[in-house]
Amino acid sequence: MRVGIVSLIHESNTFISLKTDFDMFRSSFLLRGEELSKYFKGGHHEISGFLQSLEENQIEAVPIFYASTPPSGTITRETCEQLMAIIFSSIEAAGRLDGLLVAPHGANAGEGNDYRDLDGYWLSRLRQTVGANFPIICTIDPHANLSSKMVKSCHATIAYRSNPHIDQKECGIEAGNLMGKMLRNEVVPTQAASFVPLAMNIEAQHTLEPPCLPMYKLADQLLTHPDTLSNSIVQGFPYADVKEMGSAFITVTNNNLELAQQQSNELANYLFNHREEFVGKLIDVEDAINQALSMEGPVCLLDMGDNAGGGSTGDGTTIAHELLRHGKVKAFLCLYDPASVNYAANVGVGQSLRLRMGGKVDELHGPPIEENVKIISLHAGKYSEKEVRHGGHTEFNVGLTAIVQTDSGLTISLTTRKSIPVSIGLMTSCNLDPSDFHIIIAKGVHSPIPAYTPFCKSMIRVNTPGTTSADIKNFTYHHRRRPLYPFEEI
Repeated sequence: MRVGIVSLIHESNTFISLKTDFDMFRSSFLLRGEELSKYFKGGHHEISGFLQSLEENQIEAVPIFYASTPPSGTITRETCEQLMAIIFSSIEAAGRLDGLLVAPHGANAGEGNDYRDLDGYWLSRLRQTVGANFPIICTIDPHANLSSKMVKSCHATIAYRSNPHIDQKECGIEAGNLMGKMLRNEVVPTQAASFVPLAMNIEAQHTLEPPCLPMYKLADQLLTHPDTLSNSIVQGFPYADVKEMGSAFITVTNNNLELAQQQSNELANYLFNHREEFVGKLIDVEDAINQALSMEGPVCLLDMGDNAGGGSTGDGTTIAHELLRHGKVKAFLCLYDPASVNYAANVGVGQSLRLRMGGKVDELHGPPIEENVKIISLHAGKYSEKEVRHGGHTEFNVGLTAIVQTDSGLTISLTTRKSIPVSIGLMTSCNLDPSDFHIIIAKGVHSPIPAYTPFCKSMIRVNTPGTTSADIKNFTYHHRRRPLYPFEEI
């Protein structure tokens, strides 16, 4: 038996003005054939899980294609066409296959009506290419905006069960084992989805905390039915202006469509009946800092409006400006700012200069910080992570990095490439000890938690402005469903 592996992963924030082009994929990940095995084998990604489970099931893995780039704006039409051409020519070149394990993100969004639901487009095209009965099993990020096209294209769809995403490998293993059972004719995977007209606030999506935790416990209870093979809670990605935006539920059974729909509906009803709990609390910047200063440090302030993992700029300064207003506070902040890195590198370690830092990509995330700083150190910006962290990657590269410090005690890591703070290596690789700071600002909502919890005594999610603001009523949608809670009552 030969099973192909195909993956296209991008979280498309359609409210970002800068589009995602092919060069962005090329500079991140554009892997073909054995390049996939070389990069992912033994890792923590769902592709790692695919490879491991296929080997354990004595099925030949046929790595075909993997493309990914960090979350950013809508994928250009030209890029969509280039990616589609590569995917389908690579599948054709792979030769005879007995099944496909596919890993779309679920929130890929391209330009134009046909590519707006990009995952639905390429999965339905894949189904048309291989035929109605060809085994296709799919894994998705729970931040997918699930579409009926995606569901109809696959025999089974399995979302990661954790947010922060630390079970990607387990999800891939589950999919690979299910493929093995399907190919041995032990099960007939049959799935159904329920689409509830509700957008779950990003702040309320932590799977190990209420309000999500009781819902996941209900999902676990439903798995005890002997015919239920899998179920998934698709939380949704609110920063994509697409008609599929919102939450959904998937159940996969052994040849029991009625049960699959019934259990998906039961989960949907739970969310509907508890919908007010999923709106979010939204603490503003001033209150968050006052709380943090009254607590024992380190305290991690999660900058939700400049959530780099949701596609934001990574150079937001809103929290930093409020800290500077408070005077001397020992705090840490990372800013994407290639220009400032170059200035610092040219001046040299140990020197002082006046820098205008951050706030340069757009005007939505706070103005630049203009301060006198001392250049503490320069670093290559490459580091490894051994522990399982959000996103499943183990190698990171934020480019040339300059560590600078203001007179007020604010330490700023200036990076050449946008960083997503899922590894504490962002600090420790630059010889910074997290315990030396009272406040650590992390640009995320849930993804930094596994890496920062061992060092921070408290976490506060901060409702900052920006392209990933937790207050989704700040955004103007043209394509979303109506009515959709909390925009309209349902």
